[in-house]
Amino acid sequence: MTGACRGIGRGIALQLGDAGATVYITGRTKDSLEETAKEIASRGGKPITVQMDHGVDADVEALFVKIKTEQNGKLDVLVNNAYAGVQHIFNNRGKKFWDSDPVQTWDCINGVGLRGHYICTVLASRIMVENKRGLIVNVSSIGGLRYLFNVAYGVGKAGCDRMAADCAFELKSSGVTMLSLWPGAVKTELVNSSILEKEPVTSEDERAIKMFEKAESVEFAGKSIRYMAADTNVINKTGKILMTLELAKEYGFVDIDGSLPTDYRQLNKVLAMNGNSWMASILPNFIKIPLLALHMGSYKF
Repeated sequence: MTGACRGIGRGIALQLGDAGATVYITGRTKDSLEETAKEIASRGGKPITVQMDHGVDADVEALFVKIKTEQNGKLDVLVNNAYAGVQHIFNNRGKKFWDSDPVQTWDCINGVGLRGHYICTVLASRIMVENKRGLIVNVSSIGGLRYLFNVAYGVGKAGCDRMAADCAFELKSSGVTMLSLWPGAVKTELVNSSILEKEPVTSEDERAIKMFEKAESVEFAGKSIRYMAADTNVINKTGKILMTLELAKEYGFVDIDGSLPTDYRQLNKVLAMNGNSWMASILPNFIKIPLLALHMGSYKF
């Protein structure tokens, strides 16, 4: 089950459908749901559309009752990716947190986000624990580690990562896996229209284009989840933060265009993006930022 009207959620739904799964796709817009459903069906999957609002608790509760009833008490995969804050983030770029409305910002970014993910996780776990199996994925980002977009975004993503770790701790004895997935930069519909298809005006625009021109497709995260769902030893990953590119290398898949997206752990790429082109040019591709260094970068004591 996944939110699937646009962006990464749509890509995940398409990839699960491509694997022949029955996919419950949720969203507020009927036309978008039906369009995604048609493509899932064309790939061999079985889409079930549920027009609903993830910001309405009664709608969410009804969704899980529907799934449990129609699937004979079974739910194999939950992807927590429903999100309502993207447009708010784009509309408020450059604003300090004290210059934005606190209630609107927090609720928009972390209502159908951190709060909604927790509720869905609870309801899905009640089904999965009974069956002693299941996979729950929080779609998060590096914003949980370092500043990205705004304060509320970082708090929400850090919360998603912590939620996955702590839920996994309690779920592991029941055979249910929960983890946090970090896509890299992704060419969503909004990124294409707002960044890649526009002429750059400022140096910030040029930097954004460089960041996204070799970014992931919306289906790359879906491939990550598809392969993990088929992995009989996925419980060994429970509680962890996993990156889409690292999973691609582990499972041996590529993006839908046959390539691999930019590796943002590759030190020369990071240096080039930050204007250090000479230093970047002399560093070989195999030198990467160690995961331990990423961890230490988040260490607050």
